[in-house]
Amino acid sequence: MRPASITVLDLSAYVGLAAVGAITLNILLGLLMAFRYSPHRSWPHHRFNYFRFHNWTGYIALAVSILHPLILLFNKNPRFLILDLIYPVHSPAQPLDNTIGAITLYLLAFVVVTSYLRIRLGRHLWKSFHFSIYFAAAALFWHSLFTDPTLKNGPVAWFDGGKLFVESCLLLIVAISLLRLRHARKKAFRARRIAEQTAMSQ
Repeated sequence: MRPASITVLDLSAYVGLAAVGAITLNILLGLLMAFRYSPHRSWPHHRFNYFRFHNWTGYIALAVSILHPLILLFNKNPRFLILDLIYPVHSPAQPLDNTIGAITLYLLAFVVVTSYLRIRLGRHLWKSFHFSIYFAAAALFWHSLFTDPTLKNGPVAWFDGGKLFVESCLLLIVAISLLRLRHARKKAFRARRIAEQTAMSQ
């Protein structure tokens, strides 16, 4: 039996899933840093520079996010031009979803570039810029979930393998983000209690 050949659209979809995985890993590593997680004190009990790994996952996520639409230039039907990728408002297929995908790419590039310049920008300004990754993630998951990989405007196949992978990444980020929010609130509450007790003792 002859194996099925991989089409241009298939390849673009696979690279898109790789981008989802890279961005998910990048955000999870960032959340671990917010938790002050130490791989030396906790699992895997080994000194590991995951800050550098966090940076590299960002670079990889940007690279595959750029490659994902570029592959479409080799598709014959529908035919995409470079302008359709840069400004996909009038792209030949699914312009809304592709525009949201382009917003993802531009926000991700903004986060990566400002992170590279974080020392010049200063911690406070850089951190404000860095929160753009959550807007990029929101646009990414919208684009990944609602885009038809065959570009035929078909209904969303929620139980397709690729969609299930995207849904799993989304649920993981939401769950860890809620834990991060809960941790931040507890930390703020403890700090407020300590400040009140200190004020009362004076």
